[in-house]
Amino acid sequence: MDHYYWFALKSVPGVGNVTFRRLLETFETPERVLKASSEELGRVRGISPSLAASIAAHDYRRIADLECVAVAKNGARIVDFMAADYPKILLQISDPPPYLYVKGHLLGAETSLAIVGSRRASTYGLMTTERLAGELAQNGVTVVSGMARGVDTAAHRGALKAGGRSIGVLGCGIDLVYPPENRPLFREMEEKGALISEFPMGTTPLPENFPRRNRIISGLSKGVLVVEAVQNSGSLITARCALDQGREIFAIPGNINSSNSRGTNLLIKQGAKLVEEVGDILEELHLPKTIAGEAPAGDSFSLTPQEAGIFTLLAEAPLHMDEIIFRSELTVSDLSAILLRLELKGAVVQLPGKYFCISK
Repeated sequence: MDHYYWFALKSVPGVGNVTFRRLLETFETPERVLKASSEELGRVRGISPSLAASIAAHDYRRIADLECVAVAKNGARIVDFMAADYPKILLQISDPPPYLYVKGHLLGAETSLAIVGSRRASTYGLMTTERLAGELAQNGVTVVSGMARGVDTAAHRGALKAGGRSIGVLGCGIDLVYPPENRPLFREMEEKGALISEFPMGTTPLPENFPRRNRIISGLSKGVLVVEAVQNSGSLITARCALDQGREIFAIPGNINSSNSRGTNLLIKQGAKLVEEVGDILEELHLPKTIAGEAPAGDSFSLTPQEAGIFTLLAEAPLHMDEIIFRSELTVSDLSAILLRLELKGAVVQLPGKYFCISK
């Protein structure tokens, strides 16, 4: 029942990820949000009178009760954005999920690269994916993908075979196995890496879920490698998400006569980094070659809702303290205290001239 009120608040119509976090910045816990009056809720930036009334009147008990039971029955756990093991790189996107459904082990900080591509990949594409994923894993890079057929499956298997970590981001509830033939891979991912989803328990793999899933794949990663992709594919949606999030784009060149190469070759024409071997990726991301299986060091830290709000704000770009005050609507003394705590946690650094940015 630890996250009963988190489920409850997320079930309110009109409360999306950004609104959820904004409410917690003011009230600190979902329970306090749900017990606030319409007048108190209406004083929060961006909360309309109609949404305030909806939150105050919402009967969340059945939904929250059922979700708690389903999570416990399935053996999943919830990692909210204040937890030390919530991936801090995910807080840098515009609408990070307030919590994730998780099986396996998450780290608050790790160096990750997404690998995506066609569900109907060629033998060349599958072999290339598995080799590069394994070499990335041997250099301490966590491989992120979407657990789909084809390139996704090859990416996860390549990383695990090399003794590395891999994270699978689902486009359905974490209690479902999709595609069903990947059940053994699901079990192995849970043991040696992590499976995550932002969707409630029991959510079926509907087509509209996957574009939302794709922004999480890129959001967890320093860059996205596209192996094979037709034009207008889901892999190119992931690449566009990565561009919007300021991540690097990599692509494997392909046969000009193959439809599976049109998407990747187009990305290269548009400026994606052409990849022939793993060094092309490591060099672009300024990552040294490491001992096999040795992950680059990273710090995990927990955040309060207000700290998370400032961290997400600074992830967009370094900001002057006056601009942070204006955009956060905090007082000078409150903001100074938050920035000091973030500096002590190693989450942000102060630059000359009272500018602040997140630690890289």
